[in-house]
Amino acid sequence: MQFKHPEILYFLFLLVIPILVHLFQLRKFKTEYFTNVKFLKELAIQTRKSSKLKKYLLLATRLLLLAFMIIAFAQPFFKAKDSKNATNELYIVLDNSFSMQAKGQKGELLKRAVQDLLEHTPENANFSLITCSDNYWNTDIKSIQKELQNLKYSASPFQLENLLAKIKAHKSAFNKDIVVITDAVGLQPNQVKKSKDDETLYFILPEAQKTDNIAIDSVFINQTLDNFYEIGVKLDAFGDDFKDIPIALYNKNKLIAKTLVNFETKNKTINFTIPKEDFHGYVSISDNSLEYDNNYYFSLSKPQKSNVISIGEPEKSGFLSKIYTASEFNYSNFSLQSLDYNLLDKQDAIVLNELKDIPQALQTTLKAFVEKGGNVVLIPSAESSVSNLNAFLANFGGIQFKNLGTTEKMVTKINFSHPLFNSVFEKKVDNFQYPNTKTSFEINNSAPMVLGYSDQTSFLSAIQNGVASVYVFAAPINKVNSNFQNSPIIVPTFYNMGQNAQKAGINALVIGENKPFIVETALGKDEIVNVKTDKESFIPVQQILNNKVKLTFNDNPKEAGNFSVFNNNQSIENISFNYNRTESNLANANPDAVSDYKEINNVDAIFDTLQANRADNQLWKWFVILALLFIAVEILIQKFVK
Repeated sequence: MQFKHPEILYFLFLLVIPILVHLFQLRKFKTEYFTNVKFLKELAIQTRKSSKLKKYLLLATRLLLLAFMIIAFAQPFFKAKDSKNATNELYIVLDNSFSMQAKGQKGELLKRAVQDLLEHTPENANFSLITCSDNYWNTDIKSIQKELQNLKYSASPFQLENLLAKIKAHKSAFNKDIVVITDAVGLQPNQVKKSKDDETLYFILPEAQKTDNIAIDSVFINQTLDNFYEIGVKLDAFGDDFKDIPIALYNKNKLIAKTLVNFETKNKTINFTIPKEDFHGYVSISDNSLEYDNNYYFSLSKPQKSNVISIGEPEKSGFLSKIYTASEFNYSNFSLQSLDYNLLDKQDAIVLNELKDIPQALQTTLKAFVEKGGNVVLIPSAESSVSNLNAFLANFGGIQFKNLGTTEKMVTKINFSHPLFNSVFEKKVDNFQYPNTKTSFEINNSAPMVLGYSDQTSFLSAIQNGVASVYVFAAPINKVNSNFQNSPIIVPTFYNMGQNAQKAGINALVIGENKPFIVETALGKDEIVNVKTDKESFIPVQQILNNKVKLTFNDNPKEAGNFSVFNNNQSIENISFNYNRTESNLANANPDAVSDYKEINNVDAIFDTLQANRADNQLWKWFVILALLFIAVEILIQKFVK
């Protein structure tokens, strides 16, 4: 037992006072001789004995009363089990990612967690609340009650290590108690083990009753017809028990098509045919699980001809004119000597076809061209200088040429998942006509391989910067050195390299991935573009590139949907945003990741645990009760003991 004010115990010397008073009152009786009557003698003896007993009882009662009062003022207590952490600061990490839309025993997991906080957090408790989207530092439950009640789901996935890093960055002289409320979807043990020694982690893991879910993964152009696009809608089914679900296609909120989807397999692709016109809408499904992944927004522009220039000898560029036909491309070829540099900025793709040397002025122009969203295709010449090629490629990184080898190689590898080919093949093929090259450059390559040789080296690589790509061949592809021009794969390869993805593809960005977007518009000195819809408006980060503007969105917008880019209140481009689908598979819940930490059932249990382990057991009130009890005992002695 310990005392908060041990100096008060010196007052125990006051116990001497009632003892002295008692001794004074117990002095010897003086003998008085009286008539020798036997009855009176016995009565006197009994009275004397009774009075003496009463005084002893009163002495004991008063000594205990005074002792208990002094001890009570000294405030005795038993030290708490975890007293060293009694001054810890409390941080609550609340997962408001979309997987918390799942339903538990008492409704949606997030709504139930919020209600638990509102009901069971003590009003005098000071804490900090961190969610995937907002931070509330050094607050209390009354101050943030409205914010909690209006808390929305976050477009950012739950990443515990990032939220813990925010807490670590919040400087404090005290240790930290961190309560994490999450369904543990996607949680990995290494995210938790990064916590510091001065942090105590507790976990509340609400569990979804049903983990079946269907999500729209993506929308893509399956094939391009004369007057129509055939778009594919990829659906993912997570779980086992699925019935037929409706799927609908909307353009500007107008229903275009609707059908039922049945799931014989976990993945399903549904095709819709739409006219070759501007499309600004979404695909929608209805299931009984998560709602956030039931809509996929996308924009599709009316097809425009792509502008392509090849720079090289005309006799080696004839195959390009057969691919870049006049119906879909504005194609022209120039020799290096006759090239008009003013034309380059207006192109969507530029092919450097076996140039012996790339002039420095052209290198500088092409670097700026790629930054503005243009594609560059580099086909080396056998007579190219390695140092010149490497000086050019150093502007983009990822690839460096070495010596020219004379070993004949077969092109046998296709990266079917690369954007050049992901909508070309209905299934993976391994028996296509293998092209070959007689000579090829050895290269150091850290860029993704698009086509590869049988010896696992790269024949065609792609350096991507978010808005454009630089495609690099490892060998000349003229008919003397290679039969690649006779291979069927040359057509989709060059066709897709010549396309501007924003002109010919589907615009559907993912919130939070921060992928740049190029719009063609001329801005004045103080002009800016903004992005808006009926519900939301924001100004993205923007960089002016002559007659183009490069937009970067960071964490905007907050909600998925169809947006438009405006310049001076005039719409110049349609753009769509979707939520990241990483939260769609509820079976990814991994509560075992926190098995080494204490798991609590609810918020009320957290505060009870902290109170029980960290609060000292105060004893002074018991000593006050005992003092009052002995006051009552003294009164009873005075009244009933004669």
